[in-house]
Amino acid sequence: MRRSLILAVTAALAATGSTVYIASSASAAVACAPAWSASAVYVKDNSVSYQSKNYTAKWWTQGEVPTASGEWGVWADKGACGGTTPPTTPPPTTPPPTTPPPTTPPTTPPTTPPPTSQPPVAGLPKHALIGYLHASFANGAGYLKMADVPADWDIINLSFGEPTSATSGDIRFTLCPAAECPGVESEADFIGAIRAKRAAGKKVLLSIGGANGQVQLTTTAARDKFVSSVSAIVDRYGLDGVDIDFEGHSLSLNTGDTDFKNPTTPVIVNLISALKSLKARYGASFVLTMAPETFFVQLGYQYYGSGPWGGQDPRAGSYLPVIYALRNDLTVLHVQDYNSGSIVGLDNQYHSMGGADFHIAMTDMLLAGFPVAGNTANMFPALREDQVAFGAPSSVSAGNGYVAPAGVQQAVTCLVKGSNCGGYTVRSGTNPNFRGLMTWSINWDRFYNWEFRNSHEPFLNGLG
Repeated sequence: MRRSLILAVTAALAATGSTVYIASSASAAVACAPAWSASAVYVKDNSVSYQSKNYTAKWWTQGEVPTASGEWGVWADKGACGGTTPPTTPPPTTPPPTTPPPTTPPTTPPTTPPPTSQPPVAGLPKHALIGYLHASFANGAGYLKMADVPADWDIINLSFGEPTSATSGDIRFTLCPAAECPGVESEADFIGAIRAKRAAGKKVLLSIGGANGQVQLTTTAARDKFVSSVSAIVDRYGLDGVDIDFEGHSLSLNTGDTDFKNPTTPVIVNLISALKSLKARYGASFVLTMAPETFFVQLGYQYYGSGPWGGQDPRAGSYLPVIYALRNDLTVLHVQDYNSGSIVGLDNQYHSMGGADFHIAMTDMLLAGFPVAGNTANMFPALREDQVAFGAPSSVSAGNGYVAPAGVQQAVTCLVKGSNCGGYTVRSGTNPNFRGLMTWSINWDRFYNWEFRNSHEPFLNGLG
């Protein structure tokens, strides 16, 4: 999730239906590649220029400044550049993976989901509308009081709880300051509005992390502080649970940590332990959701961690051990199907943002299960239908990868009923209990006259 506005040029292009491409290489050794952009997504072998130097991406990246690369960084320094900047050209349709996926894509769910130790959390509608509320900060979307959030939103994620430092585990949450958010309600009114939402059957969660809130539980002390500080916030505001929105460098796998079912990396192990402690503390009614990016989940079909020979981004697929370990405690997993590079689906084809196909292919992986790093002996099991939703930007300003309501609804119809799937063959079959839709954000949806809510809430209710 991003706090800041998408760059004006990106929003303008997206609003007109244009496609923003990243150049794959410079046309001449001395010419400067297209300028690096903090908001753009780059994949392996994409070239950029920055401060009169050319750089080439070693793997998927977004927002990492080329000068901060070095031997272990994502950017390879290609030396000084000058002259004219070559025109921007589309990337290749199928960039070559360093680890090939299986030669035969699965045609049926590859593994039976493990038994569930507890039933789903009660009180959620069969198909839920889930959104993030900018509660602790302001941006171009404007502030929205909790009491003014429309009743159509079934799960409201308060954004964000953030740590005092990346490794402290000490999570803090405060309402947006009045100087930043004119008209912000008092804390007493905020708590009262949360109580009213819950009385109406809505779930209100603390979302932890976000684009600026890096959380790395490197020690057991940080783990324990995480549990105590999050519990204090849940208790103070009377919340239903937490949403884990770890992005950036919060999660990564140590070299040699190759088994997602038995992780050894401290930041992974400690997060799993902390979340299990919170679930045990509050019981079966505690709501646990997660909003990882595709890089941390579906990319695990191709790459997992730094790989058997090293050199891969150690963050690749790093949410998989957390999801697997919490599979019996997880209420909803809603992957962010936006701000993403192209990802290989179960059909062994690359799928890109911007239409129903990406939502279908990415979500089908969670409903069918998939081999991790292409190893059919190491299967990530399917989640229950009621545990799976997908995330989409509410508007062109909310994130890259906006899809108009008709495209989002085509994807849901395909996943739920098996019809109108385009050229993709769904491996998971029909999923009548598919949980629903998440969006970033409620504030941006209001800014665009509630397009997401007004389009999708009646649609979800009509699925039966």
